[in-house]
Amino acid sequence: MRKALVAGNWKMNGRVARNDELVTDVLAGLVERGLMDRVDVMVFPPSVYIGQVKAVARGSALAVGAQNLCEFDDGAYTGELSAGMLIDSGCSAVLIGHSERRAMFGDSDQRVAAKVGAALAAGLTPVLCLGESLEQRDAGETLSVVSAQFDAAVAGLDVADISRLVLAYEPVWAIGTGRTASPEQAQEVHAHLRTLLAGFGRDVAERVRILYGGSVNADNAAALFEQQDIDGGLIGGASLKAKDFLVICQAADTGRDG
Repeated sequence: MRKALVAGNWKMNGRVARNDELVTDVLAGLVERGLMDRVDVMVFPPSVYIGQVKAVARGSALAVGAQNLCEFDDGAYTGELSAGMLIDSGCSAVLIGHSERRAMFGDSDQRVAAKVGAALAAGLTPVLCLGESLEQRDAGETLSVVSAQFDAAVAGLDVADISRLVLAYEPVWAIGTGRTASPEQAQEVHAHLRTLLAGFGRDVAERVRILYGGSVNADNAAALFEQQDIDGGLIGGASLKAKDFLVICQAADTGRDG
């Protein structure tokens, strides 16, 4: 069985004192609930706080990732961060293709694919985000949209590389809006993604974890994580509140048992 994974995307939030308190409280709660070995947990702070979070989490199983990377190696790319820099900072994973990056910062399917390749080459785990807009869902295009995004991102990768991915289905219309895909809606897309993975072999489909992201909170997490192909969550606002984040981690563990 795939081990549950809960990943907190802090987005552009955080301050030094607040970060210390948040990470300390999350770590204490994971230990108290006996979840440290049962659920994989990672956080994606803004890049300026990666070192701080790594220091607070030192000696624990809490993984730290970056919210973005540059597809190019070190060089004349002012303001960008290379995969090698993220490795040096202690990152083990990186978000790629988040809808906010696609919509606001011009991350095309081709650029997402290049970033996936750069992350894999450096030894980072790419958390590849996929999802449709409200207009696309209303037009019945959800599965075709996520299929096209997936196909573009993995083009040219071999089976070994694809098996190192984590996928995150994040319907754009449910991010930060308070709206959430129903468990059944989310499961339909996750099952479809599992079928796409199976095209590269049964082992790949059984190994790769698929997270749901889209206004996951302490109230709806349990119902989502009970679904067969939902292996955890990519959590936004709720990851900034230790109490809520811990409830979500507990729900992920319970969902695995269920």
